[in-house]
Amino acid sequence: MSINWNETPAAIWRQLKGSLRAVRTIDPIRLDQLLGIDDQKHTLVRNTEKFIAGLPANNVLLWGSRGTGKSSLIKGLLNEYFDQGLRIVEVDKDDLVYLPEIVDEIRDQPQRFIVYCDDLSFEAGEKTYKALKSVLEGSIESPPDNVLIYATSNRRHLMPEYMSENLTSQVVETEIHHGEAIEEKISLSDRFGLWISFYPFNQDRYLEIIDHYFKSFSGDRNELHRKAIQFALQRGGRSGRAAYQFYKNSVEK
Repeated sequence: MSINWNETPAAIWRQLKGSLRAVRTIDPIRLDQLLGIDDQKHTLVRNTEKFIAGLPANNVLLWGSRGTGKSSLIKGLLNEYFDQGLRIVEVDKDDLVYLPEIVDEIRDQPQRFIVYCDDLSFEAGEKTYKALKSVLEGSIESPPDNVLIYATSNRRHLMPEYMSENLTSQVVETEIHHGEAIEEKISLSDRFGLWISFYPFNQDRYLEIIDHYFKSFSGDRNELHRKAIQFALQRGGRSGRAAYQFYKNSVEK
């Protein structure tokens, strides 16, 4: 069954059926709910607004620390710009081999599509990234004007990097020339015209987010902060995700 993109905000590729499944109930998160990442938000919004307006825009790699809002930003974009024609197609990393077929299904639609791949990374020996390369820059056929790739990852170059690979790098007249293994890895991430970096929150930023969630809290705020910090340490680090999880864990009936 074909998707009515006038009414459908998003779709997910289902490998077994070999087709897109419409998603009509989406995460309601809004951009103004995402705190502590204003610079990253501004950069991504600017690129997306240019894309919607039909202006040149870049494929985007959002990379960095877990729990800092990378995936939530993508969902917030959909809620913000659905009425302006933005749509999202989510594709799992293992299904990237079907990316050319997926793009063929949407290239002639009037809407603007973000193909979204969450937690993207490749292990040594994986070849599915070659289909991603083709869509990012095109093969003999140019990439469609109404499709961009937005991916999130904990790795800047999307692939594991090993110390031994640096041994083949050379310095020629003050310029670094990487070995073939490193060049192959950099060549994939380089196809994303825009890199947006996300870093762990410091304690002050983390507590600002805690205070935002607990605006109406009337108890001992120092004790609240102490418990919030303890919760983050148990979770392995301070982040917007940890702050929200602490909030949900603390709300009483």
